[in-house]
Amino acid sequence: MSGRFVARVATFVVAAGAAVGVGYNLSRRHPSTTQWEFIVGIALISGFLAVALIPFLIIAPYHWVRDQIRKAEVSDLIAAAIGLVIGLVIAALLAIPLAQLTFWHLGQWLPTLGALLFAYLGIATAVLRKDDFGRLATVATASRAARRAATREEREREERERDDRERDDREDHEEHEERGKLRDRIGGRKGGKHSDKILVDTSAIIDGRIADISQTGFISSALIVPRFVLEELQHIADSADSLRRNRGRRGLEILQRLQKDNQVPVEISDADPENTPEVDAKLVKLARQWHCLIITNDFNLNRVAELQGVKVLNINELAHAVKPILLPGEEMAVTIMQDGKEAGQGVGYLDDGTMIVVEGGKSFMGTTLDVTVTRVLQTVAGRMIFAHPKQHAGNVPIRRTGTA
Repeated sequence: MSGRFVARVATFVVAAGAAVGVGYNLSRRHPSTTQWEFIVGIALISGFLAVALIPFLIIAPYHWVRDQIRKAEVSDLIAAAIGLVIGLVIAALLAIPLAQLTFWHLGQWLPTLGALLFAYLGIATAVLRKDDFGRLATVATASRAARRAATREEREREERERDDRERDDREDHEEHEERGKLRDRIGGRKGGKHSDKILVDTSAIIDGRIADISQTGFISSALIVPRFVLEELQHIADSADSLRRNRGRRGLEILQRLQKDNQVPVEISDADPENTPEVDAKLVKLARQWHCLIITNDFNLNRVAELQGVKVLNINELAHAVKPILLPGEEMAVTIMQDGKEAGQGVGYLDDGTMIVVEGGKSFMGTTLDVTVTRVLQTVAGRMIFAHPKQHAGNVPIRRTGTA
C-alpha cells in the first residue's frame, strides 16, 4: 500500500466527514428541508473533489516549498528565520490593541492579518538586507575587538610602567644602600661593633692614594701598620727587580708622609698572630681579634676578608664611587690622545682614567676640544663615554696642548 493511496483515502474521509458534519448541523436547524440522502451525496461529492484537488492544493505547494528551501542558501534561511521571529514578535505586540477594535468586527481578523503581514515583512527585509546586517555585525565585532585590544595594550603599558617604576625604585634603594655602606666604610662607622682602628695593607701603602684620602678628612680612625707589613714593604724595596724596588721605595715614602701628616694618626704595631705565615692571613686574623677594618687594594684579600666577616675599605671601590657621573647632552673638554677602534674615532681620557671615545675625533689628534656626551656605557673594565665634537668640522673650538 503506497503512501499516495493512504493520503488520498485520508483526504476522502476527512472531506466526507466534514460534509456530514455540516449537513448534520443543517438538519438540526432545518429538519423539514434537509434530507439524509442529500447529506450523503454532498459528503461523497466533497470526498471525491478533495481527492481530485489534493495534488494541486497540498502536494504541489509542498513540493514547491521544498524545492525553494533546497535552492536557498543557508544564510538566506538563517536570515529568514530571524526575520520571521522578529515579525511575529512585532505582530504579537500589536495584536492586543488591534483586538480591541469593534468597528465592523475588525478586532476578530486584524490580529491574524497583522501576523501574516509582519511575518512576510520580517522575512523579506531580513533576506534582502542580510549583507548590510552582516557588515553591521562585522563592524560591531571589529569595534569590540579593537576596544578589547586597546584595553589590553593600555593594561600592558600600565604593567610595563609599573615594572619600570619598581625596577627604578629597587635600583635607587640598592644604590642608596651601597652609598651608605661606602660612607660607613670611609668614616669608620660600623654601628659601634668595630674599634676605631684601621689595619693598613701593603698594597694600599704602595698605591699611594691613601695619603691623599687621609688629607681630605674622610678617614677619622687611626691607621695601624703591623710590623709584618712594614717588613714586607722593606723586602719589596730591597728587591733585585727595579720595578718592585721602586714600588717598595714609594711605599716607604708614602708611609713617611702619613706619619708626618697630623690629619690621621699612624701607629706601628708589633702584634703578630702566631701560626700564620702569610701576611694576608695575619691581617685577617688580627682584624677579627681587634674587630677593626682593613684598608687595601688587593682583590683577593678583599674577598677572603669578607668571607670571614671582616669589613674592608677598598680604595679602588672608593675611586669608582667618586667618579663624575656624566649624562647624555653634557659638555666637557677632552684631549685626543690616540686613535679609536672604529674609523675616524679619537680617544681621550679623564683625570680618573675614564675613556672618552669621540666620533670624528681622529682629525683633532693632540688637541683639546669641547665635546658633547652622547651615551655612557658601563662595562666590566669600567665606564666608557661616547661623545662627538660640540660643533661640526670648521667650527669646532679647539685648544692646542703643545704636544701631538
